[in-house]
Amino acid sequence: MIRDPLAVLPAWRQHLHRHPELSNEERETAAFVCARLSELGIPFTPGVGGHGVVATLNRGGNRSVGLRADMDALPIMEATGLPYASATPGVMHACGHDGHTTSLLGAAMLLRDDPSWSGTVHFVFQPAEEGPGKGTQAGALSMLADGLLHRFPMERIFACHNWPGLEAGTVAVHSGPVMAQGGRVRITIDGHAGHAAMPHLTRDAVLAAGHVLVALQSVVARNVDPLDASVVSICMIEAGQAPNQIPARVTLQGTLRALRPDVFEAAAARIVAITQHIGAALDVRAEAEVTRSVAATVNHAAEAELAAAAAAAAGLPVRRDLAPTMAGEDFGWMLRERPGAYLWIGNGPAQDGAFLHNPGYDFNDAILPAAATCLAAIARRALAEG
Repeated sequence: MIRDPLAVLPAWRQHLHRHPELSNEERETAAFVCARLSELGIPFTPGVGGHGVVATLNRGGNRSVGLRADMDALPIMEATGLPYASATPGVMHACGHDGHTTSLLGAAMLLRDDPSWSGTVHFVFQPAEEGPGKGTQAGALSMLADGLLHRFPMERIFACHNWPGLEAGTVAVHSGPVMAQGGRVRITIDGHAGHAAMPHLTRDAVLAAGHVLVALQSVVARNVDPLDASVVSICMIEAGQAPNQIPARVTLQGTLRALRPDVFEAAAARIVAITQHIGAALDVRAEAEVTRSVAATVNHAAEAELAAAAAAAAGLPVRRDLAPTMAGEDFGWMLRERPGAYLWIGNGPAQDGAFLHNPGYDFNDAILPAAATCLAAIARRALAEG
């Protein structure tokens, strides 16, 4: 009886799910990856850009390719009730990075056991995709700053993300944008505090915040071409300590997303200008800061075609008709440095609406072989193409 080498993947994935770690805190996750790579006999380098790990299979030749997976979890309290649910209160793998890491280990296993290819494959296990956490920056930038592409040269790089709602095991390949450029918006409005019954003696920061909040809805509606995609969402408002005092300060925080860098920059400029001018009109000091957190994830044309062809040749269903999402992904920074593509692999139905970042979400272990097979097939094809 021939043993399926990928049969171990669900157990590995469930171990990682039970022991999640936040961005830039992935010590035990990285140690688990290193232990599995040691068992597989695949050389690796730990500590790349923080807790990042890069494993390498080198079979001569002058061709090289990178495959990347993310490892971090989210600050979410799990509500799945699964036997392998998170053992760390308030932290869970609510985005499937446990499955991505395991799939990349599976791809390494498949390529290790396949003598048909030549060249070099780098397996990039990235920390801190969800944000800097306790670190200074998110994981893709940290690995790039630590010389990822110089220490481990690669001509192309590919990655995949599970996608709830897409048929299990189906591979979606976009032409062009896949995920949006993202940034954090922070607005601070400083006025003059005073008694709520004597508003004429104050400079009302709350009133100004209300005008800013409404006016920001014009950024996309009246400044962005309707055929482009962008979104401004204010998600947090902090103000006041008493119901009968007009406070001195109000802060608003939210996000800006766009699929194109020029649209992002134009929208960011309007946010700053609208905030400042409303502040001036209402005699308060109002300032907006837009920080750039992730680059837009945009597939390169040739690499998208390569990935789709490789997945289809491996026997996986392929779709090319899905629209991009306004969610963000820091793999976009890597695609700015090297040609490549970012794929979605169907996770199956989103049970009870448990999409990504939901307390009830879980990665579908049944798609692990498909994800591993897809990544391995893409690496082989990238190395074979002249």
